[in-house]
Amino acid sequence: MLLHLVKKDFLLAKKYWIIMLLAAMVLPVFMHTKLDFIAGEFLPFFLSTLYIIFLLYSTVSMMEYKYKGSSLLCATPYTRKTIVMSKYFFVAAIFIGCCGLYTVAALISPVKVGLLALSEIGRTFFVLSIIFGVMIPVQYRFGYEKSRYIFFFLIFLTPFVLPNIMKVIQQNGAVFPVSLPFSPFVLDLLFVLLAFVIGGISMVLSIRIFSNKNL
Repeated sequence: MLLHLVKKDFLLAKKYWIIMLLAAMVLPVFMHTKLDFIAGEFLPFFLSTLYIIFLLYSTVSMMEYKYKGSSLLCATPYTRKTIVMSKYFFVAAIFIGCCGLYTVAALISPVKVGLLALSEIGRTFFVLSIIFGVMIPVQYRFGYEKSRYIFFFLIFLTPFVLPNIMKVIQQNGAVFPVSLPFSPFVLDLLFVLLAFVIGGISMVLSIRIFSNKNL
């Protein structure tokens, strides 16, 4: 039943599939040429993936808000818990797709773009889990109409703010004040684990909010 709900979300956004598929391959390459002072592939991958997930998720949310999709789904055998869980799986599925498309773009692009390392995937997954881990419960609590403008401006201000922050950090040679006793591989896995923990907490919170909400 969960997979059917995830499929439903993809069908709601089907008009934008081709655009998003192209964006997932073109945006990282374009950003890589503009953000060449940043070491690694993290920032181009993170920003392009953030935009794609946000736009697809917002499209689905807008359609459900417009046609009262949540109310209609609650009249079906689908439980509210399953409905909420499908949103998180939808976001995760888009993330996995962006990883694959980025890899394809890196292999065929005429611009030199490196393949993603585990650390870059883990950090991106971690930051996205924080962003959508906050966004989804807030949207369930206050509704799509009230929350959409806040997140729209925050998401689209990110490319103007984040590169400057990272540039300052690089120029100042900022490092963590405490050296953690773990290898880089273990630290990468910790980022992924923390991302799942944050996503799990957010999912439980969203389920609780949605279960107690009158539609």
